[in-house]
Amino acid sequence: MSAPSSPSAARIWSGLGIVYFFWGTTYLAIDRSNQTIPPLVGPAIRFSVAGAILMGWSRARGGWRRPTTTQWRSAAVVGLLLLLGGNGSVAVAEHLGVDTGIVALIIALVPIWIALIDRVVLRSAPLGIRVVVGFLGGFGGAAVLVGGQIAGHVTGLGLLVAVVASLSWACGSLYQRGAPLADDPLQSSGMQQLAGGIAIGLVALVAGQFGDLHLSQVSRGSALALLYLIVFGSLLTLSCYLWLLRVARTSLVSTYAYVNPVVAVFLGWLVLHEPITVEILVAAAVILASVALIVSAAGAARDRISSEDRRAKIEPELGFEG
Repeated sequence: MSAPSSPSAARIWSGLGIVYFFWGTTYLAIDRSNQTIPPLVGPAIRFSVAGAILMGWSRARGGWRRPTTTQWRSAAVVGLLLLLGGNGSVAVAEHLGVDTGIVALIIALVPIWIALIDRVVLRSAPLGIRVVVGFLGGFGGAAVLVGGQIAGHVTGLGLLVAVVASLSWACGSLYQRGAPLADDPLQSSGMQQLAGGIAIGLVALVAGQFGDLHLSQVSRGSALALLYLIVFGSLLTLSCYLWLLRVARTSLVSTYAYVNPVVAVFLGWLVLHEPITVEILVAAAVILASVALIVSAAGAARDRISSEDRRAKIEPELGFEG
């Protein structure tokens, strides 16, 4: 990753391709990890380790600069919103009995939340009819895609937690794109992931989940899945996502929430030999067509405005003024 000055379209699309594919594979990895590792302990280890590695990598390559208090605060806000509020709340929702299909559908609301907050709350430029139709089509396709996984079991509290997860991720994504963070992308991503990992770890400690972790009972499959999540889910993909939020259109970056389930379904067919029906193929086609519609609405790169202007606009509207 390079600094977010003027990245090429090819670099932006390379990053999007990584986010589209690898976050689609993490559905299976998270399921394997949770089999013998408590649901909050795994993410705490994952993000803390990945954050420490990225910060060390930034030092080794000479990009590290001593972070300011403001940069640490911003990294903590992003870590809390994206990783604790987003990832952590998803784990809690599933623990409360919400079916994974329902959770996946609620997470597919993220692009719509981002669009609504960006347009209504932050009063950004109009989305345009193609983007609106693309968002609605993508969510409809996602609903059909995960419909077969929904067994109808849901608790009110679990559903509320899942909705909070999607809103938290959307707010964190919008805040991150203009927050005063470290200039080096590796350092910035490392600080955000370390802050989020520590926050999740503290919640897991309070919840007693570390007491439920027995290293002798952790299976090889869970350990390998956690290693995969650290390397491909966090070091590579989350870092790309955080960088993309700074340099690409937010509406374009958020389409990952529609593409990931498509990748997950086809991975399930390839690895787990799960059947693919005509309904799934139609839903996947609708999702991809919707993403193409959003992509065609404008260029990949964000409009260039100063970080001070973005911060002045985003922080007060989302309630993060200092």
